Amino acid sequence: MSQPINTLAGSGLILVRPKYPENIGASARIACNFGIEQLTVVAEEAPDQERMLKMATHKAAHLIHELRFLDNTQEAAEPYHFIVGTTARQGKHRVLEKAPHAVMQELAPLAANHRLALMFGPENSGLTNEDLDLCQFTSTIPTADFSSLNLAQAVAIHCYELSMAINRLEEEAVNTDGEGLYANSYDLEGMYEHIEEALTKITFIRHTNKTYWMRNIRQFLSRTRIKKKEASLIRGVCRKFLWHSGQEDGQKAPEGKEGE
Repeated sequence: MSQPINTLAGSGLILVRPKYPENIGASARIACNFGIEQLTVVAEEAPDQERMLKMATHKAAHLIHELRFLDNTQEAAEPYHFIVGTTARQGKHRVLEKAPHAVMQELAPLAANHRLALMFGPENSGLTNEDLDLCQFTSTIPTADFSSLNLAQAVAIHCYELSMAINRLEEEAVNTDGEGLYANSYDLEGMYEHIEEALTKITFIRHTNKTYWMRNIRQFLSRTRIKKKEASLIRGVCRKFLWHSGQEDGQKAPEGKEGE
């Protein structure tokens, strides 16, 4: 069985020229909630620590005390392999940004062996093109007419989406056995044979329309990406149904557990 990935070891937030120390503290608190280990601030002057700590609370105080304070974005980016730059601006030289959910789906598989960072710009202007040149991914939060979000809100949305994407990968890794999480062709064909047999038994399908109905059933079920365990369950239900239908003929009850 595969082991879960080491979620966000070495990950970080990079806050570029934030205007308010309170937003840094709130971002630190959010980062702590989602397991992000490092906070970097790029600014000309060091932010007021007391104001940051007030919003960080005692649980995220360590991120404030260990904060990396730098005067340029390039140096802030150096420790990280992959960086997501966040922006709401749509200039002609900008790449087409994706929503956080889509970006984190791409980023999550890289978390096991690489250092990741989320980069956020000033509250009033966002990241510059030069800042975004340092990023391998860009992300825009879809909003209505008013596109501006508080810095901490943007941090929360991106941290949440990254955490959820990684959790999904971990869940798949834990549930995957040697034969794979999803049903393979052998499993599926056995399932379809049982479905066909059961539907024939109740005359839902007949020899004249068997191909038509089974093709429709295949198309319908294939859209659900059936897992091995689910295919086994469907086969167990069909076997039990066929046994009950054949009791009048003296058919023996199926042996073993349902779904096997």
